[in-house]
Amino acid sequence: MQTQKIIESNKKIAKQFLDLVSEGNLDEMRKLIDTGWRMHIGLGPVNIPAGYDGLKKLFESFGKIEQRWTVDDIIAEGDKVVVRATNKCIQESFLGVPSYGIPQIFTATFVHRIVNNKIVETWRNADDLGRLLQLGAEIVSPAA
Repeated sequence: MQTQKIIESNKKIAKQFLDLVSEGNLDEMRKLIDTGWRMHIGLGPVNIPAGYDGLKKLFESFGKIEQRWTVDDIIAEGDKVVVRATNKCIQESFLGVPSYGIPQIFTATFVHRIVNNKIVETWRNADDLGRLLQLGAEIVSPAA
């Protein structure tokens, strides 16, 4: 039963982390991450430092944003927690494409590795292409 308690605690930490992302509450997020926390993302800022400095750099890269994450599923086993979530946001621009106030809705999957009640690593995979298309970006085939 001890293992199940740890898994439930880890799920609670993962959900709380995403709630705090919605609030932009870095001070409280700091309490949930390990000093060596690492974020692994496909698109976005590169060379994010470890720990709280990396968290700050990540949030600075967002620019002005209003967002609300809704958890759709949480699945956990061992020290990993997978969160599938939906984000509704308005951001000035995304990957260089201005939003002109257009709200964006997209899904993402986060995998957190949690050890001793601290998030040690986070992997993110999101529908960034769908988000860009919502902002009016176009896919252009290279000239033949």
